[in-house]
Amino acid sequence: MTGGRQERRPPGFDRAVQAVALLGGALLVALATMVTISVTLRSDLVGKAGVPGDFELVQMATAVAAFCFLPYCQLRRGNIFVDTFTMKLPLRVQHGIDAVWDVVYGLVMLLIAWRLAVGARAAFASGENTMVLQWPSYWPIGLCAALAALVAAAAFVSAARLLRGSA
Repeated sequence: MTGGRQERRPPGFDRAVQAVALLGGALLVALATMVTISVTLRSDLVGKAGVPGDFELVQMATAVAAFCFLPYCQLRRGNIFVDTFTMKLPLRVQHGIDAVWDVVYGLVMLLIAWRLAVGARAAFASGENTMVLQWPSYWPIGLCAALAALVAAAAFVSAARLLRGSA
């Protein structure tokens, strides 16, 4: 209880999405630490080789982290809105228009998730690995596919909330 009223806990879906975003943040902190170590090792001061496969790790982790943030951004209504022509419409109409675009966004993210899943399956079938570390490349692709599906779910949830008037 705060200020005489009980705070409402966010629904479980929102908490799960927030946890995924926090994992993405932790991944970026770990990535920044690894890049700092790699650059320091390559400096004239130390003069050694950097972290093996650092560029591969940057590529994979950045993609995964970006997909980790998208569902949270969607639920917080943090995406870019161009509402120049709709600002003077009634709020209910604005929410209806936004809900339609959330559904379109969700459908596009499902398409992206599907194609990423196809790509992950192809990478698995061909035994494709990263060049330096020789890690299977289907892991980050498949993870991005799952996260893209989560973005789609977040878009559908936010559309439903707009239509219910609880956005």
